[in-house]
Amino acid sequence: MLCDFHIHTSFSADSRSLPETQADAAADLGMKKFCITDHHDPGSESMSRLHYILDIPSYLSGIRKLSEKYQGIIQIRTGIELGLMLREQETLTELVRSLPVDFILGSSHFTDGYDIYDRAYYEGKTEKEAYSRYFESTLERIRVLDCFDSLAHLDCILRYGPNKNKNYRPADYMDIIDEILKLLIARGKALECNTAGYKYGLGHLHPHEEILRRYRELGGELLTVGSDGHRPEEIGKEFIRAESILKACGFRYYTVYRNRRPVFLKLDD
Repeated sequence: MLCDFHIHTSFSADSRSLPETQADAAADLGMKKFCITDHHDPGSESMSRLHYILDIPSYLSGIRKLSEKYQGIIQIRTGIELGLMLREQETLTELVRSLPVDFILGSSHFTDGYDIYDRAYYEGKTEKEAYSRYFESTLERIRVLDCFDSLAHLDCILRYGPNKNKNYRPADYMDIIDEILKLLIARGKALECNTAGYKYGLGHLHPHEEILRRYRELGGELLTVGSDGHRPEEIGKEFIRAESILKACGFRYYTVYRNRRPVFLKLDD
């Protein structure tokens, strides 16, 4: 797989990598195309230690100039990782209506007023309660919000839980997860295969292989692939392993986006 559709740059509060640095790294790997998807989480200002709000005009201008600079070397697509929050429905809907991007990742980093990175979210809950509530809130959001193309790192809460994935069994949450997957399929939304689970020491993709397999069993075909790379050495990380796993799950194609329209590519392309 030679297309990475989840990359961050210094436009994001959590990355110090210049866009040019990321582009050079992707080109050196022989990538055909990649999509920059920096964070924009309206309404998160009071919940996060970082400022996940993009200067949208500056961001779009910067990526456009980058794309022009690397023309003929690598195709650079403009994307955004949009934080899905129900209370920001009007803001998100209005933003997306006029946002000239190729691809929108939808993500859930905050639940019930807490950043899932913070210990406070887990206080007073069992691990299963904390994880279940995260999946429930994700389902609540995608039932209402239609402002994204692909749902990012479905079980990313495992990165931050007190025991991470030590006690995690996807089957324990599959009733909720099934509803999420079925809704994505019904609405023509993609599921992201995110390779950063290995970076966080989980030993598996986001979402877990069992969830990817279930998505395919339910008829899911729209599948984006991203490294969630915040540094140049993370771009395309574990893509060879991911390709093998996806094939074992029954996938033969993955999806890239242009002007928010999906294009299927063979997994070995």
